[in-house]
Amino acid sequence: MSALQSQGTVRSSNDRAAIGSSSAYSKPAAASSNKMLGFEGIGTMNFWRAVIWEFVATLLFVLFGVGSTMNWFPAGMSNPPPADLVLISLCFGLAIATMVQCFGHISGGHINPTVTLAMLVTRKISLVKGLLYMVAQFVGGIAGAALIFFVTPAANRGALGVCTVHKGLTTGHGVLVELILTFQLVFTIFATCDSKRTDLGGSASLAIGISITIGHLMGIPYTGANMNPARSFGPALVMLKFEDHWVYWVGPILGALLAAILYQYLFCPERDFKPSPSQVIPKDQAGNYREVDKDEHGIKPGSVQTGSVQPVKKKKRTERKDPSNV
Repeated sequence: MSALQSQGTVRSSNDRAAIGSSSAYSKPAAASSNKMLGFEGIGTMNFWRAVIWEFVATLLFVLFGVGSTMNWFPAGMSNPPPADLVLISLCFGLAIATMVQCFGHISGGHINPTVTLAMLVTRKISLVKGLLYMVAQFVGGIAGAALIFFVTPAANRGALGVCTVHKGLTTGHGVLVELILTFQLVFTIFATCDSKRTDLGGSASLAIGISITIGHLMGIPYTGANMNPARSFGPALVMLKFEDHWVYWVGPILGALLAAILYQYLFCPERDFKPSPSQVIPKDQAGNYREVDKDEHGIKPGSVQTGSVQPVKKKKRTERKDPSNV
């Protein structure tokens, strides 16, 4: 809702109050509730475009990642070599980096229910959009796993990339490993995409992809390196293999929540943010400072101001009088 529209709603409510209406505050309260829950933009094309692209991005991520785990060795081979750990790790990492680069500007590029959950608890995304993102991600994970199952010969499908805990580990060990792997992933996402930082350079999508890669390089022998319930649920549902499947929900969820809460409220809280002049005074695409709308105090709505940044007051120009007319 635009500023003019919201002001118009307030004015109309006040007018009704003046004539004795008992529902003067009903619409502003409803508008505030809709904004908090996220219903305000649910009818827009951008909202549903973001949800759809979360589905597409997760589908492609699971398709490429799980596809790298397929067994293409000759049928009947007595001693097939182990899965190529580096190949699988690079494929998952490069796939997520590519998806974030492609869809990050549309939906934020979550592609992971635990990332969306972390954004929800830190109030970076509305409740309705977060829930729809999760639904889209799980459906995308199922579709990606089903598609790779369909295009792969039965003799080469193997376990279709279903994650399992190593036989020498307990499920408790599996939960701990998944917690650690997801913690480092979500912490990397929050640190890399932090708008409060002025020292960032390079590619955020590549940094996230590297985080996924190192997680797989370490975690595949232990648990299969899930870090993403949508990635594990899709193949498990297609193959109907749910042994110790709860590990791949509990571990990633705990790791994501822990990383989000620690980063947002302990390591880099909002109160410590001191913006640079380029953040307070925005620039256009050409690099020139542009004019912004300001309130009665000379401050741009929504911007963060510090004591070192003061609004500039324009001095009134006075006309010089001609001495001959005095």
